[in-house]
Amino acid sequence: MKLYPLFADLADRPVLVVGGGAVAERKAAALVEAGARVTVGSPTLSPLLAQWARAGRIVHIAGSFEAHWLDHVWLVIAATDDEALHQRIVELAAARRLFCNVVDDAARCSFHVPAVIDRAPITIAISSGGDAPMLARLLRERLETLLDHSLGALATLASTLSKRIRLRHPEPAARRRFYETLFAGSVADLVRRGRPAAAQAEAERLLAAPDEMPRGSVVLVGAGPGDAGLLTLRALRAMNEADVILHDRLVSPEVLALARRDAERIEVAKEAGHHHTTQDGIHALMLEHARAGRRVVRLKGGDPFVFGRGGEELEFLRAHDISYEVVPGITAAVACAAYAGIPLTHRDHAQSVRLLTAHCKASHDTLDWPALARERQTLAVYMGVSQLEAFQQRLIAHGRAASTPFALVENGSRPHQRVITGTLGQLAQRAAEQAVQSPALLILGEVAALAESLAWFGALPVGERQAGIPPRHPSVSFGASADTLAAIHHA
Repeated sequence: MKLYPLFADLADRPVLVVGGGAVAERKAAALVEAGARVTVGSPTLSPLLAQWARAGRIVHIAGSFEAHWLDHVWLVIAATDDEALHQRIVELAAARRLFCNVVDDAARCSFHVPAVIDRAPITIAISSGGDAPMLARLLRERLETLLDHSLGALATLASTLSKRIRLRHPEPAARRRFYETLFAGSVADLVRRGRPAAAQAEAERLLAAPDEMPRGSVVLVGAGPGDAGLLTLRALRAMNEADVILHDRLVSPEVLALARRDAERIEVAKEAGHHHTTQDGIHALMLEHARAGRRVVRLKGGDPFVFGRGGEELEFLRAHDISYEVVPGITAAVACAAYAGIPLTHRDHAQSVRLLTAHCKASHDTLDWPALARERQTLAVYMGVSQLEAFQQRLIAHGRAASTPFALVENGSRPHQRVITGTLGQLAQRAAEQAVQSPALLILGEVAALAESLAWFGALPVGERQAGIPPRHPSVSFGASADTLAAIHHA
């Protein structure tokens, strides 16, 4: 964060506005609305400020600014057109440890006045740190249309019941569910319809209702390849409703940062070659938390049903009568190809795509290598960094041309994405030269050649002509897990 968000209680506290024009008028109005004791210092006042001074809403100090005006105030706003005066006010305020806002001069401000959405007692403030105030204002206008004006009354009703709710539901998860019922159910509907007495009665009824043991549930959520912007809206909602989040190491910190702050996070650390938590252990964790009445999100990199063991986990949950849901994610083949500028299919080059996982040598013999070696198709190979040489040899031995283009996409969609290109005959050598690490997706086929001309994200592809460039080691490396080789064909 560039700024630390802070809501200040200025009720009955003295504040100073220096300036008497239209801008000072707007600043004084917001401060008066917040209950502050506002003093406006200026030789002259706008007509409205003068009216407020006569009515006793503000205090007017007539004349030019003097240092003693800052005595005993909590904060000051400089709203004149005199830059030299503003600088003097900033220096004097800093010496007194007063927060100071200089209108239209973000660099001199020690606090900023945000764009505000008022649903008292709910207040939403939006700040751009002074860099883009018009954008903050635009966001405020958009949010205004989304937030019903009944929110304030609903918040007030909840506040009157808060102590009783805490006593009735001492366990945080149960209390959270009660509030969700309060804010999204019949009570909220009655408040919205302007029936406060009926809303109060309905809230009292819900509070007195007998306890029921909450049923836990599990949502398998695809976190995508790493870019938090690729999360679905349903995934975001599930993460913000979760009591517990079981996440793979493959899930990026940016995605985890969007989850509810007080949700318990448990890393199950299934990284290629390092299974710190076994699949049975993950099953046991899901069962334990769901049977305790918690809402569990099983957060997986990519898509849960594409080499993510989502099917095994659903079978386990069904066998133990646990309610479940699946939220698809953008799988690595789709995301990495898109972020590398590679179309997986192209009517001039490839009419089909096969998704493969190449994790262990023992399963190589289960694949239909002659079919994989056919031209005019794209192979997208997951988790295959350690098996590139064997994969290369098998394909060439079964007839795939050594000149077939490839692209290795490392950390696809993330800020440190790399794309290494070449031909199948060079695959293992190029990967070793560039120290390619997991997670990396191999895209093999005629379409891979388009990475050179269609790249749009991150660093440009590292091709044959750049083979002498020293390898760039990624700062973050995530793994993934799979125990078998498999192939999915989409004609």
